[in-house]
Amino acid sequence: MLKRLKDTFKPDSKYKAFFLSMLVTGLGYGLYKGILDNYLAEIVTMSEMDRGIAEFFREIPGLLLVLVLAALYMFSAEAMYKIGALIMLCGMLLMVAMPAERILVTIAICVHSLGEHIQLGMKNTISMEYAKEGKSGTALGLQNAVTQIGTLAGFLIIMAAFMLVSGKTAFKGFFLVAAVMEGIAFVCSLKMTGKSETDKSKSRFYFRKKYTKYYFLEVFYGARKQVFLTFGPYVLILFYKADTATISLLFAVSAVCCYFAAPLVGKIIDKLGYKVVMVSDTLILVIVCFFYGFAHHIFPMNIAFYVCCVNYILDSVISLASMASNVYVRDISDNNEEVRATISTGISVNHMITILIALFGGWIWKTLGIETLFTLSAILGLCNSAYAASIKVKKPGIN
Repeated sequence: MLKRLKDTFKPDSKYKAFFLSMLVTGLGYGLYKGILDNYLAEIVTMSEMDRGIAEFFREIPGLLLVLVLAALYMFSAEAMYKIGALIMLCGMLLMVAMPAERILVTIAICVHSLGEHIQLGMKNTISMEYAKEGKSGTALGLQNAVTQIGTLAGFLIIMAAFMLVSGKTAFKGFFLVAAVMEGIAFVCSLKMTGKSETDKSKSRFYFRKKYTKYYFLEVFYGARKQVFLTFGPYVLILFYKADTATISLLFAVSAVCCYFAAPLVGKIIDKLGYKVVMVSDTLILVIVCFFYGFAHHIFPMNIAFYVCCVNYILDSVISLASMASNVYVRDISDNNEEVRATISTGISVNHMITILIALFGGWIWKTLGIETLFTLSAILGLCNSAYAASIKVKKPGIN
């Protein structure tokens, strides 16, 4: 891995501190994500409707990201990455301190989400900015792989621990450990002393006509991924009665698969082009959505559960194709500042639809069934591919 990082990134960049911070952040996130859904279902007693409402508020920071970054436009990408790390730490500490009440827990989740979304746009920007010429896709792939290493460790720890312990105290204890990890990640980020180029004369309210296709791609992708992000684990927990250890094991297997797949997807993007990747991933998505929504009609419940687990992992892997849209932005942009501003705006555009999916997804599940919910996800994926097919590639095969 170290050799691959050295071959991909500029030697004078602060990629080592950046990747160390992401690794530890991934560990904290793995501990957090590994227990969050079960904590909400078992301790906070959120129903599918409640979960959708909580996710609606969790996604609000993503929708408002363009406004947040507008206020921070004088800062470099590295500085904003550090600010995101600090806010994530505050959110995790609130998860530890807050009673298990729906409103209070939702507030804590929102604070953590704000830091997470600030970092989200900056990670992609910094990775491509630190990368050598022609290595943007590979850089994003390695970034995803390193994050998966950390999250995998977190999931494995949760899986092992919840085979032995359970209850509210156990959940709170691991939220505290996650907070410690995010504190360490923040300290690691302070070593990123470099400053990416920023044109401080420009506002971060950045919309340009040439990025119209990118904005629409973000809308389609945000809608279809939100179904799995919010309701994928909850289907397994509420519908198939999966416990915390089982969910963490599933997340761990998913992280392993994504660890190996992310660099491969990055290389495919560099070699075949972002358009090929954006169009082709939907073929797998349709199969995934079909079995996730209808497996219990085809197989016995115990077999259907394993089928859904496999499909959850497949969705995680094909979601890596979203890196292609970032490379597309870099290909048609004029400079690094434009890339950063556009990706940040794209995240907000993405969340214009994800908050609606989060809010109404629970209602669709409760009134129309999970079959309708995942059929909708498949249709949105097909729309994403159809629209991606209309992209005119600036430099075929080289991004």
